[in-house]
Amino acid sequence: MEEALWALGRGTGVVTLVCMTVSVLLGILTRSGRPALGLPRFAVSSVHRNAGLLASVLLIVHITSLFFDPYAQLHLVDTVVPFLGTYRPFWQGLGTVALDLTLAVMVTSLLRHRIGLRTWRVVHWATYAMWPVALAHGLGNGTDSFAPWFLTVSGTCAVAVAAALCWRVREDFVEHRSTRTEPVTVPVHAREALR
Repeated sequence: MEEALWALGRGTGVVTLVCMTVSVLLGILTRSGRPALGLPRFAVSSVHRNAGLLASVLLIVHITSLFFDPYAQLHLVDTVVPFLGTYRPFWQGLGTVALDLTLAVMVTSLLRHRIGLRTWRVVHWATYAMWPVALAHGLGNGTDSFAPWFLTVSGTCAVAVAAALCWRVREDFVEHRSTRTEPVTVPVHAREALR
C-alpha cells in the first residue's frame, strides 16, 4: 500500500506539471487574441481553463496521497507554510509556494466577476511565478529528478513555455492584430458633421 501511495504521488505530480504547462502555454497563446493551433480563440481558452482545472484536481490528489505516505512525512502545515518540511525542506517548500499561488489563482478565478477584471488579471499573472517554482519543486524534490524520462518531460515543458514567452515578448508582437491594422474610416456625412 505504501508503494502505491508513493507511485500515485509521483505520477500525479508529473501529470500535474504537464497539465500546468499546457494551461500556461495556452494562456500565453490565448492572450494574443489570435487563433492558435488551428482552433478559434474560445476553444483555446476553454482548453486552457480545463487544463488548469485538471491540474488543480491532480494537485489535490498529489498532496493527499503524500499525506498518507509514511516516507513523504507530509504534515498539514507543510501545505500552507513553506520550507518547514522534514524531507528536502527547500524543494518541498517550493511546492508549497506553488500550491499557495495556485490556490490564489483558483479562488480569484472563481470570484472573477465579483473582484473585477483588473484584480483577477493581476493575481492571474502569478502563474508566471507559479509554473517555474512548480518545475523546480519537481526537479529538486522528485525521486525521479535525474531519470532520463523525467528530464525529457521537464525539458519539453520548459522549452514549450520559453518559446511561447519569447514569441509573446517579441518586439513585433501585436495583440489583436486585426483590430489594429485595419484603417479607421469615417463616413463622409460624419466628417461633414465634425466640421
